Amino acid sequence: AVSEHPNPGIAIGEAVGQVLDQVGPGPDLAVLFIAGHHVDSVRQSGEVISSTLGVQTLVGATAVSVLAHRQEIEESPAVVLWAGHTGPCRPLRLGTDSSSFPDIEPGSSVVILADPFSYDPSVLLSTLPPQVEVVGGFASASSQPGGNRLLLDDAVYEDGAVAVALPPGLGIRPLVSQGCRPVGEPFTVTEANDNLLIELGGRPSVDRLRDLVSTADDRTRSLIGRGLHIGVVVDEQREAFELGDFLIRAVLGVDPSQGWVAVGDRVPVGTTVQFQVRDAATASAELRTLVQPLRADSALVFTCNGRGTNLFGRSGHDAEHLSDGLATTAVAGMFCAGEIGPVGSRHFLHGFTASSLLLGAQSLD
Repeated sequence: AVSEHPNPGIAIGEAVGQVLDQVGPGPDLAVLFIAGHHVDSVRQSGEVISSTLGVQTLVGATAVSVLAHRQEIEESPAVVLWAGHTGPCRPLRLGTDSSSFPDIEPGSSVVILADPFSYDPSVLLSTLPPQVEVVGGFASASSQPGGNRLLLDDAVYEDGAVAVALPPGLGIRPLVSQGCRPVGEPFTVTEANDNLLIELGGRPSVDRLRDLVSTADDRTRSLIGRGLHIGVVVDEQREAFELGDFLIRAVLGVDPSQGWVAVGDRVPVGTTVQFQVRDAATASAELRTLVQPLRADSALVFTCNGRGTNLFGRSGHDAEHLSDGLATTAVAGMFCAGEIGPVGSRHFLHGFTASSLLLGAQSLD
Protein backbone atom coordinates (compact mmCIF):
# COMPACT_ATOMS: atom_id res chain seq x y z
CA ALA A 1 0.00 0.00 0.00
CA VAL A 2 1.20 3.52 -0.74
CA SER A 3 0.03 7.06 -0.04
CA GLU A 4 1.59 10.33 -1.13
CA HIS A 5 -0.69 12.54 0.94
CA PRO A 6 1.36 15.33 2.60
CA ASN A 7 -0.57 14.93 5.87
CA PRO A 8 1.02 11.94 7.65
CA GLY A 9 -2.14 11.03 9.51
CA ILE A 10 -4.17 10.86 6.33
CA ALA A 11 -1.34 9.05 4.54
CA ILE A 12 -1.21 6.31 7.19
CA GLY A 13 -4.98 6.01 7.16
CA GLU A 14 -4.99 5.55 3.38
CA ALA A 15 -2.21 2.95 3.53
CA VAL A 16 -3.89 0.97 6.31
CA GLY A 17 -7.17 1.06 4.41
CA GLN A 18 -5.51 -0.38 1.31
CA VAL A 19 -3.91 -3.17 3.35
CA LEU A 20 -7.23 -4.05 4.98
CA ASP A 21 -8.83 -4.28 1.54
CA GLN A 22 -6.08 -6.55 0.20
CA VAL A 23 -5.06 -8.85 3.08
CA GLY A 24 -7.61 -8.20 5.79
CA PRO A 25 -7.02 -7.57 9.51
CA GLY A 26 -4.52 -9.30 11.74
CA PRO A 27 -1.50 -9.83 9.44
CA ASP A 28 1.50 -11.49 11.04
CA LEU A 29 3.95 -8.87 9.79
CA ALA A 30 3.89 -5.27 8.58
CA VAL A 31 6.87 -3.29 7.30
CA LEU A 32 6.64 0.49 7.17
CA PHE A 33 8.80 2.64 4.89
CA ILE A 34 8.19 6.30 5.60
CA ALA A 35 9.70 9.32 3.85
CA GLY A 36 11.74 11.77 5.84
CA HIS A 37 9.05 14.44 5.53
CA HIS A 38 7.06 12.39 8.07
CA VAL A 39 9.95 11.62 10.44
CA ASP A 40 8.24 13.25 13.41
CA SER A 41 5.12 11.13 12.98
CA VAL A 42 6.74 7.68 13.12
CA ARG A 43 5.54 6.87 16.62
CA GLN A 44 1.97 7.96 15.92
CA SER A 45 2.02 6.08 12.61
CA GLY A 46 3.10 2.89 14.37
CA GLU A 47 0.35 3.25 16.95
CA VAL A 48 -2.30 3.69 14.25
CA ILE A 49 -1.04 0.70 12.28
CA SER A 50 -0.93 -1.54 15.35
CA SER A 51 -4.34 -0.59 16.65
CA THR A 52 -6.21 -0.39 13.35
CA LEU A 53 -4.56 -3.21 11.44
CA GLY A 54 -4.07 -5.52 14.40
CA VAL A 55 -0.63 -6.56 13.18
CA GLN A 56 1.38 -9.01 15.28
CA THR A 57 4.88 -7.66 14.43
CA LEU A 58 5.71 -4.22 13.02
CA VAL A 59 9.06 -2.89 11.83
CA GLY A 60 9.89 0.26 9.92
CA ALA A 61 12.40 2.95 9.00
CA THR A 62 12.62 6.44 7.58
CA ALA A 63 14.12 6.98 4.14
CA VAL A 64 14.90 9.77 1.72
CA SER A 65 12.79 7.98 -0.91
CA VAL A 66 10.50 4.97 -1.02
CA LEU A 67 9.11 2.60 -3.62
CA ALA A 68 5.91 0.65 -4.11
CA HIS A 69 4.49 -1.39 -6.97
CA ARG A 70 6.14 0.00 -10.15
CA GLN A 71 6.88 3.47 -8.82
CA GLU A 72 9.65 5.16 -6.88
CA ILE A 73 8.74 8.29 -4.94
CA GLU A 74 11.90 10.32 -4.58
CA GLU A 75 12.38 13.01 -1.95
CA SER A 76 8.65 13.65 -1.56
CA PRO A 77 6.14 12.89 1.22
CA ALA A 78 5.13 9.25 1.03
CA VAL A 79 4.22 6.24 3.14
CA VAL A 80 4.63 2.64 1.97
CA LEU A 81 3.17 -0.19 4.05
CA TRP A 82 3.77 -3.87 3.28
CA ALA A 83 1.82 -6.51 5.17
CA GLY A 84 1.32 -10.23 4.90
CA HIS A 85 0.18 -13.44 6.52
CA THR A 86 3.59 -15.05 7.01
CA GLY A 87 3.14 -17.07 10.15
CA PRO A 88 4.60 -15.96 13.50
CA CYS A 89 7.61 -13.63 13.18
CA ARG A 90 10.20 -12.75 15.78
CA PRO A 91 10.98 -9.05 16.40
CA LEU A 92 14.63 -8.26 17.17
CA ARG A 93 16.20 -5.17 18.68
CA LEU A 94 19.91 -4.93 17.87
CA GLY A 95 21.58 -2.23 19.93
CA THR A 96 24.82 -0.48 19.13
CA ASP A 97 26.66 -2.90 21.43
CA SER A 98 25.14 -6.14 20.08
CA SER A 99 28.02 -8.65 20.07
CA SER A 100 26.44 -11.53 18.18
CA PHE A 101 23.43 -12.55 16.18
CA PRO A 102 20.47 -13.86 18.20
CA ASP A 103 19.64 -17.56 18.05
CA ILE A 104 17.51 -17.98 14.92
CA GLU A 105 15.91 -21.13 13.58
CA PRO A 106 17.76 -22.52 10.51
CA GLY A 107 15.89 -21.75 7.32
CA SER A 108 14.62 -18.43 8.65
CA SER A 109 15.15 -15.13 6.88
CA VAL A 110 15.81 -11.79 8.53
CA VAL A 111 14.87 -8.29 7.41
CA ILE A 112 17.08 -5.68 9.09
CA LEU A 113 16.71 -1.89 9.21
CA ALA A 114 19.61 0.02 10.73
CA ASP A 115 20.90 3.49 11.54
CA PRO A 116 24.02 4.28 9.46
CA PHE A 117 25.67 6.43 12.11
CA SER A 118 25.56 4.05 15.07
CA TYR A 119 25.31 0.47 13.84
CA ASP A 120 28.12 -1.69 12.45
CA PRO A 121 26.70 -4.86 10.87
CA SER A 122 30.06 -6.63 10.53
CA VAL A 123 29.72 -8.59 13.80
CA LEU A 124 26.17 -9.62 12.99
CA LEU A 125 27.10 -10.77 9.51
CA SER A 126 30.08 -12.76 10.77
CA THR A 127 28.00 -14.62 13.37
CA LEU A 128 25.03 -15.64 11.25
CA PRO A 129 23.62 -19.08 12.08
CA PRO A 130 23.70 -21.60 9.22
CA GLN A 131 21.02 -21.36 6.54
CA VAL A 132 19.83 -17.91 7.60
CA GLU A 133 19.48 -15.20 4.96
CA VAL A 134 19.66 -11.50 5.87
CA VAL A 135 18.51 -8.66 3.62
CA GLY A 136 17.97 -5.03 4.56
CA GLY A 137 19.36 -1.55 4.55
CA PHE A 138 20.33 1.61 6.40
CA ALA A 139 17.84 4.39 7.04
CA SER A 140 18.49 7.36 4.78
CA ALA A 141 16.07 10.12 5.75
CA SER A 142 18.76 12.18 7.48
CA SER A 143 22.45 12.86 6.86
CA GLN A 144 22.98 13.67 10.55
CA PRO A 145 23.25 11.35 13.59
CA GLY A 146 19.96 11.12 15.44
CA GLY A 147 17.94 12.20 12.43
CA ASN A 148 16.63 8.78 11.40
CA ARG A 149 13.91 6.73 13.07
CA LEU A 150 13.54 2.97 13.43
CA LEU A 151 10.26 1.38 14.45
CA LEU A 152 9.79 -1.95 16.24
CA ASP A 153 6.24 -2.68 17.41
CA ASP A 154 5.44 0.13 19.87
CA ALA A 155 9.03 1.42 20.28
CA VAL A 156 10.88 4.05 18.23
CA TYR A 157 14.69 4.24 18.15
CA GLU A 158 17.24 6.69 16.78
CA ASP A 159 20.20 4.31 16.82
CA GLY A 160 21.21 0.68 16.45
CA ALA A 161 19.04 -1.60 14.35
CA VAL A 162 15.67 -3.34 14.34
CA ALA A 163 14.95 -6.59 12.59
CA VAL A 164 12.39 -9.32 12.17
CA ALA A 165 12.99 -13.03 11.65
CA LEU A 166 10.54 -14.61 9.22
CA PRO A 167 9.73 -18.29 9.68
CA PRO A 168 10.90 -21.01 7.27
CA GLY A 169 8.65 -22.23 4.50
CA LEU A 170 7.82 -18.95 2.77
CA GLY A 171 9.72 -19.64 -0.44
CA ILE A 172 12.17 -16.87 0.36
CA ARG A 173 15.06 -16.02 -1.94
CA PRO A 174 17.50 -13.11 -1.73
CA LEU A 175 18.47 -11.19 -4.85
CA VAL A 176 21.41 -8.76 -4.91
CA SER A 177 22.13 -6.72 -8.04
CA GLN A 178 25.43 -4.84 -7.73
CA GLY A 179 25.24 -3.13 -11.10
CA CYS A 180 28.83 -3.57 -12.29
CA ARG A 181 30.49 -5.33 -15.20
CA PRO A 182 34.05 -6.67 -15.21
CA VAL A 183 36.67 -5.13 -17.47
CA GLY A 184 40.12 -6.45 -18.33
CA GLU A 185 41.34 -9.73 -16.95
CA PRO A 186 41.10 -11.31 -13.46
CA PHE A 187 44.30 -11.32 -11.40
CA THR A 188 45.50 -12.99 -8.23
CA VAL A 189 46.50 -10.59 -5.47
CA THR A 190 50.20 -11.35 -4.95
CA GLU A 191 50.97 -8.56 -2.48
CA ALA A 192 48.67 -6.51 -0.29
CA ASN A 193 48.66 -4.48 2.90
CA ASP A 194 45.27 -3.99 4.54
CA ASN A 195 43.18 -2.28 1.82
CA LEU A 196 46.15 -1.54 -0.46
CA LEU A 197 46.56 -3.78 -3.50
CA ILE A 198 50.30 -3.60 -4.10
CA GLU A 199 50.77 -6.34 -6.71
CA LEU A 200 48.33 -8.09 -9.01
CA GLY A 201 49.63 -11.19 -10.78
CA GLY A 202 53.21 -10.36 -9.81
CA ARG A 203 53.17 -6.81 -11.20
CA PRO A 204 52.45 -3.47 -9.52
CA SER A 205 48.72 -2.85 -9.38
CA VAL A 206 49.13 0.57 -10.97
CA ASP A 207 50.76 -1.08 -13.99
CA ARG A 208 47.77 -3.39 -14.33
CA LEU A 209 45.49 -0.37 -14.17
CA ARG A 210 47.52 1.49 -16.80
CA ASP A 211 47.29 -1.52 -19.10
CA LEU A 212 43.53 -1.62 -18.62
CA VAL A 213 43.08 2.05 -19.49
CA SER A 214 45.38 1.89 -22.51
CA THR A 215 43.57 -1.09 -24.07
CA ALA A 216 39.99 -0.10 -23.20
CA ASP A 217 37.56 1.23 -25.79
CA ASP A 218 36.41 4.83 -25.56
CA ARG A 219 33.19 4.06 -23.68
CA THR A 220 34.91 1.87 -21.10
CA ARG A 221 37.67 4.45 -20.66
CA SER A 222 35.01 7.08 -20.00
CA LEU A 223 33.35 4.87 -17.38
CA ILE A 224 36.71 4.24 -15.72
CA GLY A 225 37.17 7.99 -15.47
CA ARG A 226 33.81 8.40 -13.71
CA GLY A 227 34.62 5.84 -11.03
CA LEU A 228 36.43 2.52 -10.98
CA HIS A 229 35.60 -0.48 -8.80
CA ILE A 230 37.20 -3.77 -7.94
CA GLY A 231 35.40 -7.10 -7.93
CA VAL A 232 36.58 -9.54 -5.27
CA VAL A 233 35.80 -13.17 -6.08
CA VAL A 234 33.73 -14.72 -3.29
CA ASP A 235 34.06 -18.40 -4.29
CA GLU A 236 37.59 -19.23 -5.43
CA GLN A 237 36.55 -22.79 -6.29
CA ARG A 238 34.84 -21.70 -9.49
CA GLU A 239 36.72 -22.22 -12.74
CA ALA A 240 35.20 -19.13 -14.37
CA PHE A 241 33.72 -16.04 -12.78
CA GLU A 242 30.34 -14.70 -13.86
CA LEU A 243 27.60 -12.32 -12.79
CA GLY A 244 27.12 -12.51 -9.03
CA ASP A 245 30.52 -14.08 -8.31
CA PHE A 246 32.11 -10.78 -7.24
CA LEU A 247 31.82 -8.59 -4.18
CA ILE A 248 32.06 -5.03 -5.51
CA ARG A 249 34.18 -2.46 -3.71
CA ALA A 250 35.20 1.05 -4.79
CA VAL A 251 38.69 2.00 -5.89
CA LEU A 252 39.56 4.83 -3.51
CA GLY A 253 42.86 6.00 -4.95
CA VAL A 254 46.19 5.14 -6.51
CA ASP A 255 49.83 5.96 -5.82
CA PRO A 256 51.85 5.81 -9.06
CA SER A 257 55.15 6.20 -7.21
CA GLN A 258 54.45 3.28 -4.84
CA GLY A 259 52.47 1.24 -7.34
CA TRP A 260 49.46 0.46 -5.13
CA VAL A 261 45.72 0.80 -5.62
CA ALA A 262 43.58 1.51 -2.54
CA VAL A 263 40.15 -0.16 -2.38
CA GLY A 264 37.23 -0.04 0.03
CA ASP A 265 37.95 -3.30 1.85
CA ARG A 266 40.73 -5.60 2.98
CA VAL A 267 41.73 -8.03 0.23
CA PRO A 268 44.02 -10.90 1.32
CA VAL A 269 46.89 -12.23 -0.76
CA GLY A 270 45.73 -15.10 -2.94
CA THR A 271 42.32 -13.56 -3.64
CA THR A 272 41.20 -13.21 -7.25
CA VAL A 273 40.08 -9.73 -8.28
CA GLN A 274 38.97 -7.98 -11.45
CA PHE A 275 38.42 -4.30 -12.18
CA GLN A 276 34.79 -3.27 -12.69
CA VAL A 277 32.84 -0.31 -14.06
CA ARG A 278 29.30 0.81 -13.28
CA ASP A 279 26.82 2.66 -15.42
CA ALA A 280 23.07 2.77 -15.98
CA ALA A 281 23.12 0.30 -18.88
CA THR A 282 25.20 -2.21 -16.92
CA ALA A 283 23.06 -1.89 -13.79
CA SER A 284 19.87 -2.28 -15.81
CA ALA A 285 21.15 -5.32 -17.70
CA GLU A 286 22.34 -7.05 -14.53
CA LEU A 287 19.06 -6.58 -12.68
CA ARG A 288 17.11 -7.76 -15.71
CA THR A 289 19.31 -10.85 -16.03
CA LEU A 290 18.93 -11.76 -12.36
CA VAL A 291 15.16 -11.32 -12.35
CA GLN A 292 14.40 -12.97 -15.70
CA PRO A 293 14.37 -16.63 -14.52
CA LEU A 294 12.30 -15.88 -11.39
CA ARG A 295 8.75 -15.26 -10.31
CA ALA A 296 7.60 -14.25 -6.82
CA ASP A 297 4.48 -13.38 -4.89
CA SER A 298 6.10 -10.32 -3.32
CA ALA A 299 9.37 -8.51 -2.73
CA LEU A 300 10.88 -6.23 -0.09
CA VAL A 301 13.42 -3.98 -1.79
CA PHE A 302 16.41 -2.04 -0.44
CA THR A 303 17.95 0.02 -3.20
CA CYS A 304 20.80 2.50 -2.92
CA ASN A 305 19.99 6.20 -2.76
CA GLY A 306 22.60 6.60 -5.53
CA ARG A 307 20.36 4.67 -7.92
CA GLY A 308 16.95 5.93 -9.06
CA THR A 309 17.11 9.22 -10.93
CA ASN A 310 20.73 9.73 -9.86
CA LEU A 311 21.87 6.71 -11.90
CA PHE A 312 19.15 6.04 -14.47
CA GLY A 313 18.00 9.58 -15.22
CA ARG A 314 14.44 8.78 -14.19
CA SER A 315 12.56 7.34 -11.25
CA GLY A 316 10.99 3.89 -11.18
CA HIS A 317 13.75 1.81 -12.75
CA ASP A 318 14.32 -0.80 -10.03
CA ALA A 319 10.66 -0.98 -9.02
CA GLU A 320 9.57 -1.52 -12.62
CA HIS A 321 12.18 -4.20 -13.34
CA LEU A 322 11.31 -6.13 -10.19
CA SER A 323 7.55 -5.79 -10.48
CA ASP A 324 7.43 -6.67 -14.18
CA GLY A 325 10.11 -9.35 -14.03
CA LEU A 326 8.70 -11.12 -10.98
CA ALA A 327 5.12 -10.72 -12.22
CA THR A 328 3.88 -9.11 -9.01
CA THR A 329 2.80 -5.66 -7.91
CA ALA A 330 3.35 -6.53 -4.23
CA VAL A 331 6.72 -4.74 -4.24
CA ALA A 332 7.68 -2.35 -1.44
CA GLY A 333 10.89 -0.82 -0.19
CA MET A 334 13.12 2.14 0.45
CA PHE A 335 16.23 3.93 -0.76
CA CYS A 336 19.12 3.18 1.59
CA ALA A 337 22.41 4.61 2.80
CA GLY A 338 23.91 1.11 2.45
CA GLU A 339 22.34 -2.26 1.70
CA ILE A 340 22.78 -5.71 3.26
CA GLY A 341 22.53 -8.96 1.36
CA PRO A 342 24.36 -12.15 0.42
CA VAL A 343 26.87 -12.74 -2.34
CA GLY A 344 27.55 -16.42 -2.70
CA SER A 345 27.36 -18.03 0.72
CA ARG A 346 28.38 -14.92 2.69
CA HIS A 347 26.63 -11.69 3.66
CA PHE A 348 28.01 -8.19 3.15
CA LEU A 349 27.31 -4.50 3.48
CA HIS A 350 27.00 -3.02 -0.02
CA GLY A 351 26.69 0.28 -1.80
CA PHE A 352 24.87 1.04 -5.08
CA THR A 353 23.03 -2.29 -5.02
CA ALA A 354 19.39 -3.23 -5.34
CA SER A 355 19.06 -5.88 -2.62
CA SER A 356 15.72 -7.66 -2.37
CA LEU A 357 14.04 -10.39 -0.35
CA LEU A 358 11.65 -12.31 -2.57
CA LEU A 359 8.74 -14.18 -0.96
CA GLY A 360 6.97 -17.05 -2.64
CA ALA A 361 9.82 -17.20 -5.13
CA GLN A 362 9.95 -19.77 -7.91
CA SER A 363 12.58 -20.46 -10.56
CA LEU A 364 11.51 -20.90 -14.17
CA ASP A 365 14.66 -22.83 -15.04
